Amino acid sequence: MENIDGVLILDKPQGMSSNQAMQKVRRLFQAKKAGHTGSLDVLATGLLPVCFGQATKYAQYLLDADKAYRVQAKLGVRTDSGDAEGEVIDEQAIDATEDAVKDVVDSFLGDIEQVPPMHSALKHKGQPLYKLARKGLSVERKSRSITIYSLSLIDYSGDSLTLDVHCSKGTYIRTLIDDMGLKLGCGAHVQSLRRLQAGPFKADQMLSLDKLETIKEQKGIEALRARLLPVEVLLEGIMRCDLDAESVAKLRHGQKVSPASHAIPAKTLVRIYQDDAFKGLARTDDERVLAAKRMLA
Repeated sequence: MENIDGVLILDKPQGMSSNQAMQKVRRLFQAKKAGHTGSLDVLATGLLPVCFGQATKYAQYLLDADKAYRVQAKLGVRTDSGDAEGEVIDEQAIDATEDAVKDVVDSFLGDIEQVPPMHSALKHKGQPLYKLARKGLSVERKSRSITIYSLSLIDYSGDSLTLDVHCSKGTYIRTLIDDMGLKLGCGAHVQSLRRLQAGPFKADQMLSLDKLETIKEQKGIEALRARLLPVEVLLEGIMRCDLDAESVAKLRHGQKVSPASHAIPAKTLVRIYQDDAFKGLARTDDERVLAAKRMLA
């Protein structure tokens, strides 16, 4: 195992937890340290950013990013988990025209309140909710404000509904579908879910486990590691600041630095570069003086 830095955009397979997928990738890359951002359900597939080495320091900045999904829902059946793996808790006849479905779908656009599901990793008094749910317990959960930026009805036929969803962080697609089913009066649950975007990362950047294994077998470990994206891809959208070697050294030693550019506003997070190489993050204070936030080792 070696120290390597970078980001992989994994196409997580169905039937594997995000952590299991990350650990398999870590072993493939023979990396000492790895982590993932934004867990996907075991049932779900698609885009899972895996961070190696120093990229793990900056993974948190991707957690606030918006996400995009394609979801297939089954109407007429409601489950306790909101997906196909749960126990059926209600079945109803489906009596909704396509126009009625479109109206219900559109009603979830914009800023809405959503109650997190019991089958989630959120904690209640230190216990993950899903562990309580497995014991048949239910606790009161506070609703959370989320934003649904766009909802596209891709297909509606019989008891099946396919949607493309672009949403803010903290959105539970299982809950969204469950709420739609309740509003339609027939119930619904997620049959399949695929993440297609997370922040700056898109579906065409994804690599499957099979693809990664093939690259390693045919071309070797260095060719595999060459597929990693640089650490700073996690920080797109954050203002850039170029400094000389002396200033970067000062930041690394906990000293403050006055940047040459006066265009940086007060209390602003910036990406620090030296000779076009990413060196870390810093933040300006009220006087627009920079202090290190998280620098590369």
